Amino acid sequence: MSPPVRKTVRGDLVAGAAVIGFVLLATAVGFLTHARNYGADLYSRAAPRFGEYPVLADLYPRVGPGTVFAVMIAAGTVAWGPMLADRLRWRTLLAAGYATSVAWIFALALVDGWQRGVAHQLESGGEYLGVAAKVDSIPRFLETFTSRILDFQPASWPTHVAGHPPGATLVFVWLDRIGLSGGGAAGVVCVLAGAAVTVAVPATVAALGRHDLARASVPFVALLPGAIWLGVSADAMFAGVTACGVALFATGASRGGRTLCFAGGAVLGFGVFLSYGLPLMAPIALAVVLVTRNWRALCYAVPGALAVVAVFALAGFWWFDGYHLVVERYHQGIAAHRPYWYWVWADFACLALAVGPVLAGLRRVDFLTGLRRPAAPVDALVRGAALAVLTATLSGLSKAEVERIWLPFAVWLVLAAVTLPPASRRWWLAAQAGVALVVEHLLLTSW
Repeated sequence: MSPPVRKTVRGDLVAGAAVIGFVLLATAVGFLTHARNYGADLYSRAAPRFGEYPVLADLYPRVGPGTVFAVMIAAGTVAWGPMLADRLRWRTLLAAGYATSVAWIFALALVDGWQRGVAHQLESGGEYLGVAAKVDSIPRFLETFTSRILDFQPASWPTHVAGHPPGATLVFVWLDRIGLSGGGAAGVVCVLAGAAVTVAVPATVAALGRHDLARASVPFVALLPGAIWLGVSADAMFAGVTACGVALFATGASRGGRTLCFAGGAVLGFGVFLSYGLPLMAPIALAVVLVTRNWRALCYAVPGALAVVAVFALAGFWWFDGYHLVVERYHQGIAAHRPYWYWVWADFACLALAVGPVLAGLRRVDFLTGLRRPAAPVDALVRGAALAVLTATLSGLSKAEVERIWLPFAVWLVLAAVTLPPASRRWWLAAQAGVALVVEHLLLTSW
C-alpha cells in the first residue's frame, strides 16, 4: 500500500472511530447532565433501566432464538456479499439483496422471539392497530381526524395515530379489511415493505448512471444496522414507500418517462400522508434533478404528489391543519421533557447507530457541486438526506427516537459506504454487522 493510500485509509478509520466516539459522548453527556429521560418516573410501566441510550431502549443483555441466524447472515453477507454484488445479474442481485434484508431484519427481531420481537410490536396502546380495527367508515374517519389529535380530551387518538397523518392508520385499516389483521400480519407487512429499500436505493443509483456503485451498495443497504428498527415499526413501511417513490422518479427522470415521474410523485405524495416529517424527502428527490438536469421531470412529479393531496383534502383532511395540531400535541407529551440543547446534536448519535460506522464515508462526499454542473449521484443523494436530517433536528420536532423516525433518510445516508475504497469495503461491512449485533443484544429497543 502506497503512503497516500495508507494515509487515506487511516483517515477513514479515524472518521469511523469518531462516529463510535460521538455515540459514546452523547450517551455520557446524557447521563451526566440528566438530559436523557430514564426510568418509570417519565415512562409509565417502564422497566427500571428503560430510557434513552440515546436510542430508546432497556439495558438488557441477552441472546435469543434469532441470534444464531443473525450471526450466520452477517457472516455470509460479509464473506460473499461484495463478490456476489460484482458477479450476479442485476435483477438477480436485487432479488438476493431483498431476500438478505428480509432475513436480516427478521433474524434481529427474533432475538426476542416471535411475540415480543414481531407480533406485539404494533399492538401496544399507542400504536395503530387498535384504532384500525375500529374504523367502520373511512370517510368519517378522515372528516373527524383532526378533531381528535390534541391530547387530554376524552376521544383523543393514541400517540402514534395522533402523531401521524391519517394515511399511516389507513394502511392498517386496509390490511385489516383484506384479512391481514393483528400484530403478526401487520409486522410482516412492515418488514416486507421496509426491506424494499434494498431494491429501491440501489435502483435509484443505477438509474442515475452509476451501476458500479449501485452494485456495491446492495450489501450495505441489506445489512443496515437500522434493520433493528425496520423490524418492526411502521417507519419501516414509510422508508420502503418513499424509497420506491424516489426510485420511480429517478428512473422516469433519467429516461424521460412522464408516467414514471408522475407515479414517483404520487408515491412520494402519499408518503407525506404517512408522516409529517416526510416532506423532507424533497431534498432527496431534488438530488435526482440535480444529477439528471431534467427539471421538466418535476412538471410531472409535482402534479402526481398534488393529486394525492387533493384526494385527502376532498375526503376531509387538510394536511396543514393536521400539522399545526400535531405540533401542539408534540409539546403536550414527553417532548416537553427533552431539552433542545441536547437533542439538537444527540439526535445524530441515534442516527449513527442506525446507519453505522460507514458514516465515515461522509468525509469523501462532495457537498458543494450540483447547481452549475451535474452532481455525482451518490454525492447528491447523500447530501439530500443530510440536509433532511439537519433540517429535522434544527426544527426541534425530532427530539429523540430518530433511530426509528429517520429511517427514510438513513437508508440514503448508508450510500456513504460506496465512497470508501473498494479494498476496505468488506471490513466496513463487518463493522456494520458488528454494530447491529452488539446493539440488538445489549439493548432491548422499543421497536
